[in-house]
Amino acid sequence: MTADVKNFLLVSLAALFLVLSGCARSANPDIERGSLFQFRDGYPEIRTSSIGLLSADDEAQINITSDIVLSSLIYSSSAEDDDVQLARISLEIRILEVDGDFTRNVRRGFDIESVFEGSFISQEVFSHEETINVVPGEFEVIVTVLDETSGKASSRTSTATIPDPQNPQINITTVRMLGKNVGDPEDPFFPITTYTVPSRLDSLKFEFQVTNNDVDDPLTVEARLLKYNADSLPARPMNLSTYSPSSLPYIGVDMRRPEEIMSTTRRLDDPGSVLIEFKYALLEKGTYRFEVETSDESGETIYRARDFSIMSENYPNLQTARELAEPLIYLMDRRDHERMMQIQDPDSLKEAIDRFWLSNISNMNQARSVINLYYDRVQQANKQFTNFKEGWKTDLGMVYILFGPPWYVDRYLNTMQWSYSYDRTDPRYNYTFEKPNIRSEFFPFDNYLLRRNQGYFNIQYRQIQLWLSGGILTTRL
Repeated sequence: MTADVKNFLLVSLAALFLVLSGCARSANPDIERGSLFQFRDGYPEIRTSSIGLLSADDEAQINITSDIVLSSLIYSSSAEDDDVQLARISLEIRILEVDGDFTRNVRRGFDIESVFEGSFISQEVFSHEETINVVPGEFEVIVTVLDETSGKASSRTSTATIPDPQNPQINITTVRMLGKNVGDPEDPFFPITTYTVPSRLDSLKFEFQVTNNDVDDPLTVEARLLKYNADSLPARPMNLSTYSPSSLPYIGVDMRRPEEIMSTTRRLDDPGSVLIEFKYALLEKGTYRFEVETSDESGETIYRARDFSIMSENYPNLQTARELAEPLIYLMDRRDHERMMQIQDPDSLKEAIDRFWLSNISNMNQARSVINLYYDRVQQANKQFTNFKEGWKTDLGMVYILFGPPWYVDRYLNTMQWSYSYDRTDPRYNYTFEKPNIRSEFFPFDNYLLRRNQGYFNIQYRQIQLWLSGGILTTRL
């Protein structure tokens, strides 16, 4: 396969993944999930969140936060200093009223200095926050980032609704989630634009605005923090039996029977718009929802929610010894991997990881290249296939890590086929994934499961040996 054909296929695959993942929003518009990671090789990677608010003077505003991943930009030497690497970007915010004529365009330009280092892809971001005055109404917010060096641009879309302060209608805005880093207690909270939350944060805050202009009727707002039972295990080997329909890996995450962690009721006696905040120490790993509700003048429920998942410490990156050790389950005997993961001391665990790689690949330079390739695949799997659990743990992520990006992708109603051959019927090089549930409010993620087959044992074994011998650098399948 020529380089041009391969590049074309990779771009096509990336575009398909964007269509599949989108912004990961439920069919229920009252549930906010932030953005999944957007990965297109060579394009700026951005994530956004928006919230519509009324100011203290009852002015309608939209607050927009944009995070641009530094390592997704192209850098060149500064004209003033050859040792300084700069990326030049243009950021455009377009605000379009859904059922009206109001529009607003804002453009900003930035020179960003390279500050990241390391052999793996950094997820450090340049954050830009802007508040734009609008009129009351419902809006679509489109943020576009252009990398002026490469000429490539990426866009993300979110929504915001601002009530009319002259209308006595009761309203709750979108719930915005913010995080706070471990360290100085005076450090401010910052908006979290993604569905996933790394566990290195110190605490979380949820904020929303409630509007009630009826002076004669106090308002009661109920808030709850819920946890959902979700699969968190790595994908099982390709040759084992298919998951049982009653098992959690098959269901993925069941959002019908949550565990209530916290419940609070607040009474608002004064009319007007009130910004309400809830703060929590960071939760343990898992899938969560923060939800609020009240009743309008006719007794109908007004409901808003923010879904999120607590992931590993540096997600989607791999930095700690434990983060580096976990994905080795796809290359190791399961019992050996269990013994490795029982090592608690980080230095000892890192030594065990090094021994694993160097005991299989004795050439140091070759081992370094294989290690970089493997963990680069893991991080790309995190960006492309994350749902309720880390992307590398999904069936799609496992196949991607072991075999790389497919040559062809065919997608049907609830199935998807990855092909690693021009022969689209050869079972050795074509893998089918199926979704057990259609996406809905209760099953909001695409949980693609590999159609397993005992015949895959030899194929998977051969691929693992390519990794362990270093042959993966010259022979991919």
